Amino acid sequence: MNTRSAIIITSQDLDRLEALLDSLADDIPGKEELQTELDRAEVLPPAQIPDNVVTMNSEVLFSVDGGGEFCLTLVYPKDINGGTDRISVLAPVGSALLGLSTGERIEWPKPGGGMMKLQIKEVLYQPEREGEFHR
Repeated sequence: MNTRSAIIITSQDLDRLEALLDSLADDIPGKEELQTELDRAEVLPPAQIPDNVVTMNSEVLFSVDGGGEFCLTLVYPKDINGGTDRISVLAPVGSALLGLSTGERIEWPKPGGGMMKLQIKEVLYQPEREGEFHR
């Protein structure tokens, strides 16, 4: 039984992510996980996406259970550029973030092992909310 929450993605993100997946070898880490997320998503036109949903290139503020906050931007693999403030959609946590909304929780691997629980506190920037459909 699937107990994961429903996710929403834009038709534009779906098209771009499917093209990315088609360009990758089958053994690329994260490919299968991302496809699983895309397969279960509700797809909406970019202009209809709720403004609290994590889309590609969104900047997200997380709160950590037990205290603390941090921000990350969900990006395509080509846009990582070594930045520690970015996470690739092909990373397991990256594909899990896609389509989630403010208030939802996710488990995140800790450096050195174990898991921490995070909550999406706010989508600080979302391209669709800003009318930026070209990214």
